[in-house]
Amino acid sequence: MVLAVLLGVASANIIRVPITKTVSMRDLAKGVESQVTGFTQPAPLGDSASVPISDFQNAQFYGPIKVGGQDFQVIFDTGSANLWVPGKNCSFFKCWLHPKYDETKSPDFKADGRKFEVQYGSGPVEGVFNTDTVTVGGVDVKGQTFAEISTVSFGPLNIAFAMGKFDGLLGLGFNTISQYHIPTPFEQMVSQKLISEPVFAFYLPDDASLKGELVLGGTDKSHYTGELVSVPLTNESYWEVSLDGMKYGDSAIVTGSMKAIIDSGTSLLAGPKDAVSKIATAAGATSLAGKEYVVDCSKVSTLPDLSITLGGKPFTLSANDYVIQMQGQCLFAFVGMDIPAPAGPLWIMGDVFMRKYYSVFDYGNKQMQFAPVAKASSSQPLMI
Repeated sequence: MVLAVLLGVASANIIRVPITKTVSMRDLAKGVESQVTGFTQPAPLGDSASVPISDFQNAQFYGPIKVGGQDFQVIFDTGSANLWVPGKNCSFFKCWLHPKYDETKSPDFKADGRKFEVQYGSGPVEGVFNTDTVTVGGVDVKGQTFAEISTVSFGPLNIAFAMGKFDGLLGLGFNTISQYHIPTPFEQMVSQKLISEPVFAFYLPDDASLKGELVLGGTDKSHYTGELVSVPLTNESYWEVSLDGMKYGDSAIVTGSMKAIIDSGTSLLAGPKDAVSKIATAAGATSLAGKEYVVDCSKVSTLPDLSITLGGKPFTLSANDYVIQMQGQCLFAFVGMDIPAPAGPLWIMGDVFMRKYYSVFDYGNKQMQFAPVAKASSSQPLMI
């Protein structure tokens, strides 16, 4: 099902994308019941353009774009760097009821023909590259190379894609990690001078009834409090920074420098299995199928803070930030993940971190910037 979206007209070279949150692929594969709140267009801010980003359970954020004038809902993912949508050669059993790109409907289509294949944890997505105009928030990115997919692997990814509200994925990482080093739509916006500044920022509210927002070409001061704190990038591939230390209460979890990436496409906080196990043990969390953890909801108020040092700057998550109350259970929002070298070992600061801290991806200055999200305080665990 495609959500009806009213796209605004961009001005002042700032693009606003209201974003919606799709249920996690893991939860879909498990058959966890989920429900989407009805889409409403957020009130316009100033004279900028809007593209919606909404909250759908506990997973990736998605919003509308156009490819060759055709509408798609895509996940905005800072942990990857390719753009793909279903092509007309994708069969019903692969692409289900998702809209399919048709080059005959676009005057700007140009054939490319290179093979596209990306291996996700649950299987490959395959297709072919072509070029067309991609529209985000009313701004046309000319000559954008993207992939028309024809195959989605059977398994959890295929189930998630079949049942999910997203049609494709728009990567916001660096082109160094994209197939064939194809520039991303954001990098094209910068090179084509379509936006005021080479930055984008995510506002992810913890209230499922509210819409989030992706701003390209600037930031929105109404979404955060205090001053933005800068953390330099350590690698221009993923949005990678240095994790200099981590403490859970009085327990040291990370004592030396290691990698961390800021990833809008990951729901939870992910780290090496032994470190996550140490945190879970200290919290009295119980493992579910050896991957996720739950805690006793009555003990959430007694759990300590998680202190994180990124690029020498301190950040803190309270139990209300890292415990997610869902369907009568309290999910301990950590998952163990041993990523091999050379990419790993690393920590992934996913949506749990990004809900607490307004996250600015500063492409021009090769840095991240963070400030506490502007929101009403709550004494209750996060409700999803």
